[in-house]
Amino acid sequence: MIPKIVRPGLSLLLLAALSGCNTVVMNPSGDIAKQQAELITISVLLMLIIIVPVMILTVVFAWKYRKGANARYEPDWDHSTKLELVIWGAPLLIIIALGLITWISTHKLDPYRPLDRIDEHRPVTAEHKVLEVQVVSLDWKWLFIYPEQGIATVNELVTPIDTPVRFKLTSSTVMNTFYIPTLAGMIYTMPGMETTLNAVLNKTGDYKGLSAHFSGDGFSHMRFAYKGVTAGDFDAWVQKVKSSGGELSRNEYLALEKPSEKDPVRTYGTVQPALFNAVVNRCVAEGAVCMNEQMHADMQRHRNDVAIRNLQDATRQVAQAEAAAEVCETPTNSVKK
Repeated sequence: MIPKIVRPGLSLLLLAALSGCNTVVMNPSGDIAKQQAELITISVLLMLIIIVPVMILTVVFAWKYRKGANARYEPDWDHSTKLELVIWGAPLLIIIALGLITWISTHKLDPYRPLDRIDEHRPVTAEHKVLEVQVVSLDWKWLFIYPEQGIATVNELVTPIDTPVRFKLTSSTVMNTFYIPTLAGMIYTMPGMETTLNAVLNKTGDYKGLSAHFSGDGFSHMRFAYKGVTAGDFDAWVQKVKSSGGELSRNEYLALEKPSEKDPVRTYGTVQPALFNAVVNRCVAEGAVCMNEQMHADMQRHRNDVAIRNLQDATRQVAQAEAAAEVCETPTNSVKK
């Protein structure tokens, strides 16, 4: 049992400890994540319009109608139109407001939707070139491929600030979740599929990214370093990675794909062309048939079968029409005189 005199001190100690927490979700450095944080704040405030009065009235009623209180006794009271309007009208209006805000935000913050602004004061212009990063979730590490720069990294992501970034994501084996709290919301990576996330970072710094979906024994260590740098520092970093050597070939990828935990950061100065496309279509191994090619062949085979059936039906209909058009003539008998 904690003495009453100590309890206030423990509460202050707890608040002091929490004051050092970095609430990155509510104080992010990316514009998309910032809009999501504002959406959370607005939703909570709207719900508090109901929650706070209910909590206050609970205490007021408990105090007013406590045993021994001189409260008015009205055993026959059972209805109040004004009270019913307040009880049902206020929550209904809040639900309508939340629904409207959610509907607008769902479309505005769609991860597939290209960015229309760098931040609240700067729109995206023709001068802002989109940086594409291809992401593959492995067991249990992250692979980042920069197709335009021709480099790749493991467990380290670097992007320039104030630059729109388009992430193309997939998975090598099981479904996973790509999440950088300071940048944007979570998005799934799935084997044999490609998902997209558009985002932008507005402040330099060292951040963290992680997997937010359980995927096996090494899930807890499936984290990566995320660095936001200036455009000049990004170009210098790209040149450094290129000069470090190493090629991410198909064989190297197959070796990297094997399960491992706590992998250190590694870089590749060159990447085999179309490797990400091969990962998505499950045909990295030599001699494997790509899913898109197999589906195209199946579709073409289906079209050919339909064309053959249609031709056979047409031939049958022509034959039936010709048979129906034949005129049967009855021979005339000659009468002998």
